[in-house]
Amino acid sequence: MEHRIVIPTKNKMLNLGPMLTLTPGNIITYILLAIGLAITICRFTVGIGSVSNLDDYQPWGVWIGFDLLCGVCLAAGGYFTTVACYVMGMKHFSSAARPAVLTAFLGYLFVVIALLYDLGHPLRLPYMFFFPGTTSVLFEVGLCVATYLTVLFLEFSVAPAEWLSQKFKFLLTYRHWIEKIGILLTIMGMCLSTLHQSSLGSLFLICPNKLHPLWYSPFLPMFFFVSSMAAGASMVVFEGMLAHAGMHHSMDKKHLDQASCVTLSFSKAASMILFSFFVMRFVDMVVHGNFPYLFTNYGAWWLIEMFGFILLPSLLYAKGSRELNVPLCRFAATLAVLGIVLNRWTISMIAYNWDLPAADRYFPSLSEVFVSVFVVTMIVTAYRVICYHCPILYEHPNFKEHED
Repeated sequence: MEHRIVIPTKNKMLNLGPMLTLTPGNIITYILLAIGLAITICRFTVGIGSVSNLDDYQPWGVWIGFDLLCGVCLAAGGYFTTVACYVMGMKHFSSAARPAVLTAFLGYLFVVIALLYDLGHPLRLPYMFFFPGTTSVLFEVGLCVATYLTVLFLEFSVAPAEWLSQKFKFLLTYRHWIEKIGILLTIMGMCLSTLHQSSLGSLFLICPNKLHPLWYSPFLPMFFFVSSMAAGASMVVFEGMLAHAGMHHSMDKKHLDQASCVTLSFSKAASMILFSFFVMRFVDMVVHGNFPYLFTNYGAWWLIEMFGFILLPSLLYAKGSRELNVPLCRFAATLAVLGIVLNRWTISMIAYNWDLPAADRYFPSLSEVFVSVFVVTMIVTAYRVICYHCPILYEHPNFKEHED
């Protein structure tokens, strides 16, 4: 395939051609963005009741269950990859570091944006810093997410600094100092991720009577953290698969040569983590005496999640990495990502309020779903725009000498 890496120069800093070309993908993107913008205007002018089916029984819906819980979890590839590359010294994963950090940064950024739809008062978002509830798990989550988003911005900012330094020379000094403290930022990111990934599970510890026994456990914080590690490893493989399919021509030789190694290595890690997650949850179910629930409809759903989206991708990862089968590993990554989404979706919506009559159960409105699609579309669009301008999928020729 012909490679068309367009590196912006001092005289031509922008590369918007791929975004403005009326391809089917771009047309669909613009339509989704237009619909999402219209719903956004309606949400913030008419009120949450105009676009949402939330009620007193279900205060958190798809915007929290998918946009926040899944978004934060699936953005775990940032800390997982940077720890492997910069802390553990696995430099052969260096090509995956910047795409993973970019995905994590956009994931956390748009989690905050999606949260505004639920809050409804954007200007009140920073209130928690002025009126801190230091005994609240939710405060800890908010504080960690805000701090980690700052860390991710600093880690990510090296790439735009290389792009813009051609016109603004002071950014060379900025880039130098950010790289100097890179290991500190990585360690901070790892610590912060450990805190808020587990704390998301702690949010559900206060509702033992509302969450189905098959999903409720005093070990929910640990389950959320372990599953976030599996999601991080899987997202590196999954994001790499999508990037290679859509932006293969924008990758340099280093990224193309390391792609298989990254996929197979992260698949090994994901296999072990997923299997550990499966064993932990299965033992937890047995210890808490929830075996009789397996013979109910919820039990069937639990078995589908456990065996179809946790154990199966774990075994496929193991087989794929052992046989050097990259397509199989990528298929396993797709299953694993769907499994993580299914787990968060189930805990926050399906297994929550499980004993309510069907008439009182929450089901998201079409507008709520479109908002989530809108947020995901913005993430993909931002990812493409950044990759067309910044050295994410390739090494900038002016800075290759700084790489090991």
